[in-house]
Amino acid sequence: MFYCAIMKTDFSRRLFIAAMLASVSERAFAKAPLASLRPKPRSGNSKAAAVKPVIKSAKSLISQAKLGGKIGFVVADAKTGLVLETHNPLLAQPPASVTKTITALYALDLLGSGYRFKTRLMATGPISNGRLKGDLVLVGGGDPTLTTDDLAKMAASLKRAGVREISGKFRVNTAALPLAKSIDSSQPDHVGYNPAVSALNLNFNRVYFEWKRRGGSAGRYDVSMDGRTNRYRPAVRFAKMNVVNRELPVYTYKDANGADNWTVARRALGKGGGRWLPVRKPHLYAAEVFQTMARSHGIKLPRTVTSKGNINGQVLVEHKSAELRVLLKNLLKYSNNMTAESIGMMASSASGGTVGSLKASAKEMTAWSKSHSGARKSSFVDHSGLGSGSRLAAGDMVSALVKQGPNGQLAHLLKQIPLRNSKGKVIKGHPVKVHAKTGTLNFVSALAGYITAPDGTQLAFAIFTADEKRRNGVGKADREAPRGSKSWNKASKRLQQGLIERWAGLYGG
Repeated sequence: MFYCAIMKTDFSRRLFIAAMLASVSERAFAKAPLASLRPKPRSGNSKAAAVKPVIKSAKSLISQAKLGGKIGFVVADAKTGLVLETHNPLLAQPPASVTKTITALYALDLLGSGYRFKTRLMATGPISNGRLKGDLVLVGGGDPTLTTDDLAKMAASLKRAGVREISGKFRVNTAALPLAKSIDSSQPDHVGYNPAVSALNLNFNRVYFEWKRRGGSAGRYDVSMDGRTNRYRPAVRFAKMNVVNRELPVYTYKDANGADNWTVARRALGKGGGRWLPVRKPHLYAAEVFQTMARSHGIKLPRTVTSKGNINGQVLVEHKSAELRVLLKNLLKYSNNMTAESIGMMASSASGGTVGSLKASAKEMTAWSKSHSGARKSSFVDHSGLGSGSRLAAGDMVSALVKQGPNGQLAHLLKQIPLRNSKGKVIKGHPVKVHAKTGTLNFVSALAGYITAPDGTQLAFAIFTADEKRRNGVGKADREAPRGSKSWNKASKRLQQGLIERWAGLYGG
């Protein structure tokens, strides 16, 4: 059923925020009139009214989309909280990457916008004549943005600190966060958007697999695995690739002998190419790349030993990430899943509780969201939205947006979403401005944020669409790009834009 209300000036901001945040119940949404009506034009202005474009009803837009599954949306005045129009406002849907907006609020509250992740090199003994008499420890602090370039700079700094060799062990310490070998175990093994998450991450926990046909002969390939950036391409041994004769699957993965062991079907390789593969042992990845960078500065390190627990020693080198506000802006723009998980788990750790796993951390965020963000019926299984077990209602999402306000921290972190014409091209200079977070899974599409109408009216909205029956029918091997998902997603985006243009025209003049 659809509900719509015409804006009234005698409602206070406090009244409507209270109504939205108190319980987000059916009763709270039931106060809106049943009819969705535009204000009638004043007399003498019939000619102007006659040339105004017809605003399609929400019901007709949904019918034209032909999505199947379930749809829920809410739009409200972003400043007062007055609910303007709803459809299934309390329906809990998979929020996909819209989850990252809640993660951002969670992290801002518990870590602060100026928080920086730290990666350290620590010594457990003194340095004398270039020799470290003790262990060298690479200590992960959960930085989701650490790159090979950063490790190269840390190796150079270690040399400047006077270290040329060590008498003890080279250890990696990952006590700051638990290891999650993947974000969502139901995803295909080879997709780069589903890597491990650890206290020590590198290159978004992806390794680059490259293949070239050997000497131009068909069927024979030279393959490599490296931790490349634009500047460096250090080869790695912790991840191994073997080309095998088979049709399908294209890739297989196995954790064996302390390494990530991959195979790839020969017939899928063609002449040559490359792709990023997920890393399941990120601490070993970072350690190996650092060893390579240190070696380039004449510092030879022994084999890596993993350790946990507090490290007592001297900090020789410290690398700091950008401030959290910068990381979150990039997170909401590029939607990297590993970044969301690392930030979310560190926020849970900062709350004072023990973070035993990614799911336990998501449970902490669920509890926080119910008491702090206005999303009282939310339920999360991770911090990125990759896992389909998360649920969020459109009414809850709009409650959180209204609580933050159209000029709050979150609004400034959201990216601008361009509106497009029927051919999919961006409409330059469109009078309606949208700053929001998108979310996409197979047969799931979500969008939530703020609309600025041509007359300056600011609206908060959330649109969740999902055909879970079709989603659940996709086999694991086909989940990277299942048949029909691309066209379904396009249809959902057309519906989203149609609703946005309707609301901007109806409520923002």
